[in-house]
Amino acid sequence: MLADDHLGRGRENTADLRPYQQAFAAIEADGNQFLAVAEEDGELIGTMQLTFIPGLSRQGGTRALVEAVRVRADRRSGGRGARLMKWAVDEARRRGCAMIQLTSDASRFDAHRFYEKLGFEQSHLGFKLLL
Repeated sequence: MLADDHLGRGRENTADLRPYQQAFAAIEADGNQFLAVAEEDGELIGTMQLTFIPGLSRQGGTRALVEAVRVRADRRSGGRGARLMKWAVDEARRRGCAMIQLTSDASRFDAHRFYEKLGFEQSHLGFKLLL
């Protein structure tokens, strides 16, 4: 699913699974990381990573960061992504987070509309430095 779009095709190398396996082990070992999967009829249809970031701002509030949200192409537009995001918001609340946030590539116009429909607001300008 990570390679199943115009951005992922160029940056994901699914031929070598070792980096993904190492990342999975690191996520699994860190209590502030959660890799969620959505299943339907015994098949994997969606995924996301939820990271809990303790912070000093917002009176020491913890933030939940949503990353790598994907729903399998043949299962989109049926409310599955919205249910996955609702779970993330509920989990962030359950863990006492002050906010939940995400970034989305500037070229993902459909994703932007999706997040806005869920109540997320475009509030910041993001910057990256690839290493």
